[in-house]
Amino acid sequence: MARPWRIEYEGACYHVINRGNYRRNLFLEDGAGGSFEDTLGETAERFGWRVHAYVIMRNHFHLAVELTEPNLSDGMKWLQGTWIRRYNGMRGLIGRPFQGRYKALLVEPGRVFGRVCTYIHLNPVRAKVVAPDRAADYTLGSLPRFVAKGKRSGWLDPSTVLATAGGLPDTKAGWRRYLDYLEFQATDESTRRELVAKQLSIGWCLGGATFKREQQEEAKRRGVELEQQRISGLTASEVKGERFALWEERLVAFAGLAKVDLRKLEPRKSHPDKVLLAAAMKRTTSVSNPWLATRLDMGKPASASQFIRRYLLEESGSRAVDSLLSKGKA
Repeated sequence: MARPWRIEYEGACYHVINRGNYRRNLFLEDGAGGSFEDTLGETAERFGWRVHAYVIMRNHFHLAVELTEPNLSDGMKWLQGTWIRRYNGMRGLIGRPFQGRYKALLVEPGRVFGRVCTYIHLNPVRAKVVAPDRAADYTLGSLPRFVAKGKRSGWLDPSTVLATAGGLPDTKAGWRRYLDYLEFQATDESTRRELVAKQLSIGWCLGGATFKREQQEEAKRRGVELEQQRISGLTASEVKGERFALWEERLVAFAGLAKVDLRKLEPRKSHPDKVLLAAAMKRTTSVSNPWLATRLDMGKPASASQFIRRYLLEESGSRAVDSLLSKGKA
């Protein structure tokens, strides 16, 4: 199967993640982390990326990247390919040290992107590598380079993290306040709950409803298969939950168009409302019969499949599904 197309455009922001094969301590090996950091800088300069935050952990990395032209795929290919050649060449190895291609979540600029940057800067704290009040002591990341302004490369952009912390100035005093802000984010229970991996590392798009809808429309315009886009880069254990979330979103959308209240479904397992929604889901997603049978209370999975097949064999049923799908495209 062809790799899913990624949504790329000038000004697009991403949370990019990849892990080492078998979760090995890839970047702890002699010079590996520093070499990746150097290669990231070369990539940013070569492709015009604005890097708002990054961290290189023992077996994975996180990047918060803003594009100045649509070249994320090209840039990541160069970054990972160049570093792999250097890594393998220095060690006389062959093969792929990374788990897969990479995962890139499209992120709404502003507050949401700022939250991703905070999440990235606090990775070493969550991993208990450094204490909450010593976040800048972790050397393989953007934070110590932001704080030590003289060591900062031109491709590093502090604007998002400073704005997120309350519009702080790019001064020593401003960065001291930013470190206080990170410590608060790491220790306050309510804010810690907002900075969890399941919220900021899973899916295909992070942002408000309007932003997601705009990106979905752009994906449709470009002919992107959203289901493949959303699960691209996820581990096997993450795919199931993401598929279920996508199916639920699609079902809720169809129910709204069909004026069916999912909270008040009729008890009859083959009720036309249930079968209409199930048939529309089958036409447009990879939804499973067990999921449909459970979610719509249609009995056994085999029964749900039979209800759908019979419904579509009837001309009226097929027309109803076509009508519902056309509403979704309007």
